[in-house]
Amino acid sequence: MTPPHRDPEPQGHQHTHSHGPAAPVSTHLRKVIAAVLIPFATAVLVGLVALWPNGAPGHERTGVGFDRQTQQGKVVSVVKVDCKDVNAAQLPVSGETQPPEDRPASGGLCEKATVEVTTGPDSGRRFVEVVQPDAPRQLREGQGVVVAYAPDAPHDLQYSVTDVNRKFPLILLAGIFALAVVLVGRMRGVMALVALALSFAVLTLFILPAILQGSNPLLVAVVGAGAIMLIALYICHGLTARTSVAVIGTLISLLLIGLLGSLFIGWASLSGNTDDNTGLIHGLYPHIDMSGLLLAGVIIGSLGVLDDVTVTQTSAVWELRQANPTMSARQLYRAGIRIGRDHIASVVNTLVLAYAGAALPLLLLFTVAQSSVGTVANSELVAEEIVRTLVGSIGLVASVPVTTALAALVVSADRTGVSAEAGASAPVRSGRGRRRRARS
Repeated sequence: MTPPHRDPEPQGHQHTHSHGPAAPVSTHLRKVIAAVLIPFATAVLVGLVALWPNGAPGHERTGVGFDRQTQQGKVVSVVKVDCKDVNAAQLPVSGETQPPEDRPASGGLCEKATVEVTTGPDSGRRFVEVVQPDAPRQLREGQGVVVAYAPDAPHDLQYSVTDVNRKFPLILLAGIFALAVVLVGRMRGVMALVALALSFAVLTLFILPAILQGSNPLLVAVVGAGAIMLIALYICHGLTARTSVAVIGTLISLLLIGLLGSLFIGWASLSGNTDDNTGLIHGLYPHIDMSGLLLAGVIIGSLGVLDDVTVTQTSAVWELRQANPTMSARQLYRAGIRIGRDHIASVVNTLVLAYAGAALPLLLLFTVAQSSVGTVANSELVAEEIVRTLVGSIGLVASVPVTTALAALVVSADRTGVSAEAGASAPVRSGRGRRRRARS
């Protein structure tokens, strides 16, 4: 039996089902998108120039917590000694947090480590560190350590081990991460790493020093988050209308997060000063608005997840339009929002679990104390995390319909080439299909 004759597929139909980049939108829509984004990008640039700090302001070291002078060191030798012989109840103990006067004298074998300072003006100087057998951090010969320097202490007690040197495993892990991103993502992976480096530069060179310098933390966070958003999205996904729609959706969601965060942080009377680290910051720089710093953290912390959701939703709508150019804005929205619902369910769960994992030691303390759920939730430490999680999640949920609606309106308003594609595809679905069925 002679096989039925098949005419070659028209070019319009081939283009419709391609999986490459979306066709460019019309000149008119590009102008509309530019009219929204150019003022925003200009405002971000002006904010960066106006708020750019001259570096973090200096201060006199307090010797408390992270505000200590530190150098690098190396454990030269470790020997076992009787704890009573070295008066372990009074000497500094690596990893010990209990004050010497409250620490009971312990028997058994302690480790007497000789540590050499390897950096700074006292490089080559050695001191002794006693480690009790039940200390959480043990030392071994040849291990790199971080040593704290207390200039006002007696000569023999000026240096002490404050932490171990973890630079090599961290650098190795970062290298494995970068390699995996490049191998899987290829050029997109390379651009993602570049965007990550630039985002980190904005954080360390602008956001943190500007807040320490006394600028309003909320304003700094908005400007910094705007810069990070523009850099990351356009570098990773290109200077296209699709990316621009994702940027606008992210911007609207961030504004919502900022408004809700400001409202509920004030309403719940959250001070932002809840632990030793924030207390130290407030002590060193009393002019910093700690509640504003909390809100700034909510905005910056939500940005990364928002980028993921808005880009995914915009890409989904663009691909739906390429698969079927005749879909109306309403049809595109309905199809896109079905994808978004699945995304919301997984991402919100991820966000909540991420905060819960970070606060796990705190939650364990409340469990040990047998506190009720209401008591735990009412404490400022937990209330901060609840507000942070719920405000970020509301913005995340809102970003799905907002971005999907924007993308559907943009692609459906752009009629360039759609009529031709629909016309070319029509014979395939109607006349030619009927002729093929008649032959069979």
